[in-house]
Amino acid sequence: MNAIPQAAALTPEHAAAAARTACWTVAEVEALYQLPLMDLIFRAQQVHRENFDANEIQLSTLLSVKTGGCSEDCGYCSQAARYNTETGREALLPLDEVIAAAQAAKDKGASRFCMGAAWRGPKDKDLAKVSEMIRAVKGLGLQTCVTLGMLKDGQANELKEAGLDYYNHNLDTDASFYGQVITTHKHADRIDTLGQVREAGIKVCSGGIIGMGESRRNRAALIVQLASLNPPPESVPINNLVPIPGTPLADVAPIDGFEFVRTIAAARITMPSSFVRLSAGRQAMAEELQALCFLAGANSIFYGDKLLTTGNPEADRDQVLFEKLGLRPI
Repeated sequence: MNAIPQAAALTPEHAAAAARTACWTVAEVEALYQLPLMDLIFRAQQVHRENFDANEIQLSTLLSVKTGGCSEDCGYCSQAARYNTETGREALLPLDEVIAAAQAAKDKGASRFCMGAAWRGPKDKDLAKVSEMIRAVKGLGLQTCVTLGMLKDGQANELKEAGLDYYNHNLDTDASFYGQVITTHKHADRIDTLGQVREAGIKVCSGGIIGMGESRRNRAALIVQLASLNPPPESVPINNLVPIPGTPLADVAPIDGFEFVRTIAAARITMPSSFVRLSAGRQAMAEELQALCFLAGANSIFYGDKLLTTGNPEADRDQVLFEKLGLRPI
């Protein structure tokens, strides 16, 4: 793809061609960020309509099946054992509680049920229990997703045999900024896990967290790193940092809402066929900001009153917003 040295050089024809390829450079994505906001949203909406019904939103529900006590030092996370937060350590949930939560999510309209466990990576005995959960949730007619940390050889295959549809493992941030957020493992370790997931035939859910003190160039680089995965993730969660008291990022200044919308639009343009999920941080967003994110190409949300450990808009509130915007859940 030809370089785009200035935002003005990104013509509609160039944008349409760019949307059909994953060969993006950081400079090209930075050029997207520099466009007038209305032009950027218009182009993102064009790409979105070429690949999706613009009035449909995929609903997922997320349940923490094992909370707290994680050995990693992710600077944003309330579940890291080394930080003094209000999140306690809990054992793996029993199977019947997971099934009940999944059924409740389905009754509320969710089509995908995601299960998260605070581990550096699962032990084989724990993976066997999670596999039971996957089989049970699949039996309810829901798509399944888990986020369990880094995987060892063979574990992705075991999850595939259990019927897992998606594995979530976020890149979190640009590789060059990664060490300022996490030091107990490397960015390359995350790429390795995603490779194992792909080899096992499981769909990839991978995105990032915006507003951790990174630069716009870091944000553009993260988008490029995601879009350059072969193929790009089928699901791309874009999280807005929720500062957690007791974590190293507790006092980071919030990112401007329009910059967040620009990130959603950049993800949509560079990953045309991926579901782009408006994820953590949505509870603090006004309806108008959420609507801009949907206009910029977000077409998936977490649905329910809680994510792993942070709040989320209540399901009834989301239903009201959908009615106002004329959106349909899928």
